Amino acid sequence: MSILARGQRTAAFAKATAREVKGQRAAISCHRSDVRGAALMLALWALFLLSAMVISWALDIDSRLTLSGNANRVLEAEAMACSGAEVALHPNIKPGSPNLRRQINERENYDVRITGEGGRLNVNWLLAGEDPRRLEILRKYLENQGVDLNERNRMIDCLLDWVDPDDLVRLNGAEASEDYQPANAPLVRVDELKKIKGWEEFTSAPGWDENFTLNSTGPIDLAWASREVLLALPGMTEELVDRFLLVRRGPDGIDGTADDAPFKNLEDVRAALGFSPQQFQQLAGLVGFKDPVLRIVSTGKSGAAMRIVQMVIRRANNVNVPQLISWKEL
Repeated sequence: MSILARGQRTAAFAKATAREVKGQRAAISCHRSDVRGAALMLALWALFLLSAMVISWALDIDSRLTLSGNANRVLEAEAMACSGAEVALHPNIKPGSPNLRRQINERENYDVRITGEGGRLNVNWLLAGEDPRRLEILRKYLENQGVDLNERNRMIDCLLDWVDPDDLVRLNGAEASEDYQPANAPLVRVDELKKIKGWEEFTSAPGWDENFTLNSTGPIDLAWASREVLLALPGMTEELVDRFLLVRRGPDGIDGTADDAPFKNLEDVRAALGFSPQQFQQLAGLVGFKDPVLRIVSTGKSGAAMRIVQMVIRRANNVNVPQLISWKEL
């Protein structure tokens, strides 16, 4: 082989070698780029995960702080409600006393309302002895609430069958059956009315129990009776009741405030009603004045949190500590 041919072959081999080296370098460069891209993606993914964990941790801490703050405010509101209730228990505190409302600071306060329990209808008292005059008050009250005659008769008879000791069924009543068992005893709680046949629809309405009680001494306290209760009494008309309430509640139109009419006895109430002594006699035995049983509703607030304490107490003359009848926290 000539020297020229050998030179050409060597040159061709060198060019091929150069192309191969160049190709390898390009491959290595691409590989390095792929590695760098993957590393960058891993770094970004790790950063994303870390950020998510930090955000989750921050939200969890914030949630815990919020819950803790809300719990503290609820406790503060409960303390405010209890403080107001304690103030109301003092024998010298009367409805309308300025001490029943107190702003402790910008966030905390309590507001207490005292009302006479005797202004409500004592269901057990109305049923006792099946006195027609007392039962008529309940009938009239139900009528004023929109209950028709047939429903009223069923409600009253079923109620009497529930509390009487025998198993004799009244005309519209109901005694024991396979799925119904009357207590055959006086009511223990006002809510017990929900269990009595005929009372299901009436007791499903909001606020149905506002004018009922089991804790008063019995006769309806004219110093506290609501408009609905007053209208259930014999001889009462809407015009007469509205005029009486204007006098009793004073200029602010609210019972239990400082501007209420200063009735001292039933004679003052009779005069405010405009009844003659003979007319007022028809209420004898059915009404009273200043029943010693009171209802105390204390509302405590701390920020947006609110708690309510409701008590029923009996105040007796010459006794500094009232008798606690019931206590409920809402």
